[in-house]
Amino acid sequence: MASFHAMLGLRPILPSAVIVCAMAATQALAEDLPIVPNASINDFQLRQEDVKQYDFNAPPQGMFRSITMSEGFEEELGFRRTHEIVPVKPTERFRPDAPAVYIVFELHQHYQAFKVFGRCFSEEVAGLAPGTPVGEDSMYIALEDETGYLKLFPPQGGWKPGRYKVEIHAGEQVNDMSLMGTMRFTIAAAEAATAK
Repeated sequence: MASFHAMLGLRPILPSAVIVCAMAATQALAEDLPIVPNASINDFQLRQEDVKQYDFNAPPQGMFRSITMSEGFEEELGFRRTHEIVPVKPTERFRPDAPAVYIVFELHQHYQAFKVFGRCFSEEVAGLAPGTPVGEDSMYIALEDETGYLKLFPPQGGWKPGRYKVEIHAGEQVNDMSLMGTMRFTIAAAEAATAK
Protein backbone atom coordinates (compact mmCIF):
# COMPACT_ATOMS: atom_id res chain seq x y z
CA MET A 1 0.00 0.00 0.00
CA ALA A 2 2.87 2.35 0.83
CA SER A 3 4.34 1.85 -2.66
CA PHE A 4 0.98 2.82 -4.19
CA HIS A 5 0.99 6.14 -2.25
CA ALA A 6 4.61 6.70 -3.26
CA MET A 7 3.78 6.11 -6.95
CA LEU A 8 1.03 8.70 -6.86
CA GLY A 9 3.09 11.10 -4.80
CA LEU A 10 0.49 11.27 -2.05
CA ARG A 11 1.55 11.93 1.46
CA PRO A 12 -0.31 10.96 4.64
CA ILE A 13 -0.66 14.69 5.45
CA LEU A 14 -3.13 15.23 2.60
CA PRO A 15 -6.27 13.81 4.35
CA SER A 16 -5.69 15.92 7.45
CA ALA A 17 -5.20 19.03 5.29
CA VAL A 18 -8.52 18.40 3.58
CA ILE A 19 -10.26 18.13 6.97
CA VAL A 20 -8.69 21.40 8.19
CA CYS A 21 -9.80 23.24 5.01
CA ALA A 22 -13.36 21.89 5.34
CA MET A 23 -13.53 23.04 8.96
CA ALA A 24 -12.31 26.51 8.04
CA ALA A 25 -14.89 26.79 5.26
CA THR A 26 -17.67 25.69 7.62
CA GLN A 27 -16.58 28.25 10.21
CA ALA A 28 -16.58 30.99 7.55
CA LEU A 29 -20.14 30.05 6.49
CA ALA A 30 -21.30 30.01 10.09
CA GLU A 31 -20.00 33.53 10.67
CA ASP A 32 -22.16 34.83 7.77
CA LEU A 33 -25.45 33.70 9.34
CA PRO A 34 -27.24 36.50 11.19
CA ILE A 35 -28.12 35.61 14.74
CA VAL A 36 -31.12 37.38 16.22
CA PRO A 37 -31.19 37.27 20.00
CA ASN A 38 -34.53 36.63 21.73
CA ALA A 39 -36.65 36.63 18.56
CA SER A 40 -40.36 36.60 19.27
CA ILE A 41 -42.31 33.73 17.72
CA ASN A 42 -44.77 36.31 16.36
CA ASP A 43 -42.00 37.75 14.13
CA PHE A 44 -41.92 34.65 11.93
CA GLN A 45 -44.87 32.48 12.98
CA LEU A 46 -48.49 33.18 13.87
CA ARG A 47 -48.39 36.64 12.28
CA GLN A 48 -51.77 38.33 12.49
CA GLU A 49 -51.53 39.65 8.90
CA ASP A 50 -51.35 36.02 7.68
CA VAL A 51 -54.42 34.89 9.64
CA LYS A 52 -57.70 34.79 7.72
CA GLN A 53 -60.73 34.46 9.98
CA TYR A 54 -63.05 31.61 9.02
CA ASP A 55 -66.68 32.70 8.67
CA PHE A 56 -69.02 29.99 9.98
CA ASN A 57 -71.99 32.16 8.97
CA ALA A 58 -71.08 31.85 5.25
CA PRO A 59 -71.13 28.85 2.87
CA PRO A 60 -68.64 26.17 3.93
CA GLN A 61 -65.12 26.11 2.54
CA GLY A 62 -62.12 23.92 3.29
CA MET A 63 -63.06 20.36 2.41
CA PHE A 64 -65.91 21.54 0.15
CA ARG A 65 -64.78 22.18 -3.42
CA SER A 66 -68.26 23.56 -4.20
CA ILE A 67 -71.67 23.62 -2.54
CA THR A 68 -74.94 24.89 -3.99
CA MET A 69 -78.68 24.77 -3.38
CA SER A 70 -80.92 23.44 -6.14
CA GLU A 71 -84.37 22.14 -7.03
CA GLY A 72 -83.01 18.65 -7.73
CA PHE A 73 -79.98 16.60 -8.73
CA GLU A 74 -78.83 14.10 -11.34
CA GLU A 75 -76.34 11.30 -11.05
CA GLU A 76 -73.75 11.13 -13.83
CA LEU A 77 -70.89 8.77 -14.54
CA GLY A 78 -67.61 10.59 -13.87
CA PHE A 79 -64.43 10.33 -15.90
CA ARG A 80 -62.99 7.91 -13.33
CA ARG A 81 -66.14 5.78 -13.59
CA THR A 82 -67.44 7.23 -10.33
CA HIS A 83 -70.98 8.41 -9.64
CA GLU A 84 -71.07 12.20 -9.61
CA ILE A 85 -74.04 14.10 -8.26
CA VAL A 86 -74.70 17.37 -10.09
CA PRO A 87 -77.30 20.04 -9.23
CA VAL A 88 -80.39 20.59 -11.40
CA LYS A 89 -81.74 24.17 -11.52
CA PRO A 90 -79.43 25.76 -8.93
CA THR A 91 -81.19 28.52 -7.02
CA GLU A 92 -81.54 30.05 -3.58
CA ARG A 93 -85.20 30.98 -4.13
CA PHE A 94 -87.87 28.26 -4.01
CA ARG A 95 -91.63 28.04 -4.44
CA PRO A 96 -93.82 27.31 -1.39
CA ASP A 97 -94.97 24.06 -3.04
CA ALA A 98 -91.40 22.80 -3.58
CA PRO A 99 -91.31 19.11 -2.63
CA ALA A 100 -87.78 19.48 -1.24
CA VAL A 101 -84.74 21.75 -1.12
CA TYR A 102 -81.47 20.10 -2.20
CA ILE A 103 -77.95 21.01 -1.19
CA VAL A 104 -75.49 19.46 -3.65
CA PHE A 105 -71.78 19.48 -2.85
CA GLU A 106 -68.42 18.39 -4.23
CA LEU A 107 -65.58 17.48 -1.87
CA HIS A 108 -61.82 17.61 -1.96
CA GLN A 109 -59.97 14.32 -1.49
CA HIS A 110 -60.42 12.85 1.98
CA TYR A 111 -58.84 9.90 3.75
CA GLN A 112 -61.61 8.91 6.10
CA ALA A 113 -65.31 8.24 5.84
CA PHE A 114 -67.62 10.69 7.63
CA LYS A 115 -71.11 12.18 7.55
CA VAL A 116 -72.31 15.54 6.26
CA PHE A 117 -75.30 16.93 8.16
CA GLY A 118 -77.69 19.71 7.21
CA ARG A 119 -79.85 21.27 9.94
CA CYS A 120 -82.51 23.70 8.70
CA PHE A 121 -83.76 26.56 10.90
CA SER A 122 -86.13 29.46 10.34
CA GLU A 123 -84.36 32.80 10.11
CA GLU A 124 -86.99 35.35 9.02
CA VAL A 125 -90.27 33.45 8.68
CA ALA A 126 -93.64 34.87 9.69
CA GLY A 127 -95.20 32.81 12.47
CA LEU A 128 -91.92 31.06 13.40
CA ALA A 129 -89.41 32.27 15.95
CA PRO A 130 -85.87 32.67 14.55
CA GLY A 131 -83.87 29.50 15.17
CA THR A 132 -86.87 27.17 15.14
CA PRO A 133 -85.75 23.75 13.80
CA VAL A 134 -87.51 22.95 10.53
CA GLY A 135 -85.73 19.85 9.19
CA GLU A 136 -82.55 17.80 9.08
CA ASP A 137 -80.79 15.39 6.74
CA SER A 138 -77.44 13.60 6.63
CA MET A 139 -75.39 11.66 4.11
CA TYR A 140 -72.67 9.10 4.74
CA ILE A 141 -69.56 9.93 2.68
CA ALA A 142 -67.39 6.89 1.89
CA LEU A 143 -63.70 7.12 0.97
CA GLU A 144 -64.43 6.96 -2.75
CA ASP A 145 -67.21 9.58 -2.69
CA GLU A 146 -66.41 12.97 -4.18
CA THR A 147 -69.95 14.37 -4.32
CA GLY A 148 -73.11 14.21 -2.26
CA TYR A 149 -76.40 15.88 -1.48
CA LEU A 150 -78.73 16.72 1.37
CA LYS A 151 -82.51 16.72 0.90
CA LEU A 152 -84.60 18.95 3.14
CA PHE A 153 -88.31 18.13 3.13
CA PRO A 154 -90.89 20.80 3.95
CA PRO A 155 -92.20 20.83 7.51
CA GLN A 156 -95.76 19.73 8.30
CA GLY A 157 -98.08 22.20 6.62
CA GLY A 158 -95.53 22.99 3.88
CA TRP A 159 -92.94 25.71 3.46
CA LYS A 160 -93.91 29.10 4.85
CA PRO A 161 -92.65 32.11 2.89
CA GLY A 162 -89.50 33.62 4.37
CA ARG A 163 -85.78 33.10 4.84
CA TYR A 164 -84.24 29.88 6.15
CA LYS A 165 -80.70 28.92 7.10
CA VAL A 166 -79.06 25.52 6.95
CA GLU A 167 -76.09 24.70 9.19
CA ILE A 168 -73.67 22.32 7.46
CA HIS A 169 -71.82 19.98 9.83
CA ALA A 170 -69.21 17.30 9.07
CA GLY A 171 -68.05 14.43 11.28
CA GLU A 172 -69.64 11.55 13.14
CA GLN A 173 -72.22 13.65 14.98
CA VAL A 174 -73.47 17.23 15.23
CA ASN A 175 -71.75 19.31 17.91
CA ASP A 176 -70.19 22.77 18.31
CA MET A 177 -66.92 21.63 16.70
CA SER A 178 -68.49 20.02 13.61
CA LEU A 179 -69.97 23.22 12.12
CA MET A 180 -68.46 23.94 8.68
CA GLY A 181 -70.64 26.81 7.48
CA THR A 182 -74.14 28.06 6.79
CA MET A 183 -76.28 28.06 3.63
CA ARG A 184 -79.36 30.23 3.19
CA PHE A 185 -82.46 30.02 0.99
CA THR A 186 -85.73 31.87 0.56
CA ILE A 187 -89.23 30.53 0.09
CA ALA A 188 -91.03 33.07 -2.07
CA ALA A 189 -94.59 34.12 -1.39
CA ALA A 190 -97.14 32.30 -3.60
CA GLU A 191 -97.89 35.33 -5.83
CA ALA A 192 -94.16 36.11 -6.29
CA ALA A 193 -93.45 32.47 -7.12
CA THR A 194 -96.11 32.36 -9.85
CA ALA A 195 -94.86 35.63 -11.39
CA LYS A 196 -91.42 34.06 -11.72
